[in-house]
Amino acid sequence: MPMKKTRIILDTNVLYAGLYSSKGASFKVLRAIEKDRLQLVMSTTLLFEYEDILKRNKTVLGLSDEEIEKILDYLCLQSEHQKVYFLWRPRLPDPGDDHLLELAIASGARLIVSHNTKDFKGAETFGIKPITPKELMEGIS
Repeated sequence: MPMKKTRIILDTNVLYAGLYSSKGASFKVLRAIEKDRLQLVMSTTLLFEYEDILKRNKTVLGLSDEEIEKILDYLCLQSEHQKVYFLWRPRLPDPGDDHLLELAIASGARLIVSHNTKDFKGAETFGIKPITPKELMEGIS
């Protein structure tokens, strides 16, 4: 029987950090997605956020628009897609992160992977744990 993959919501800051440097835990999270060890859960809102942040920072990341589109296409292919029908906002200290909590609730994913776990204070109320990339990789190794 195949082992069930850990389902995660990936905050944009982890995607950005993983693309910026191949030396940290964020890059290891991206590799674990690529190696089919983690199941990424995605919503349309999250995809648009990824696109906005990556394209705004393409020079720093050293990526072209075409390369960013290929990365986003790949992430979409690797993702479990989830529609969000019910909004729980405002819930979190940063209202810009509420859509991640709503995606986790709608999908049943129990982990939000972020460098800013403090921004997800209150997620525990829904049985959702904010976790850093390093903590995640230590847990699945």
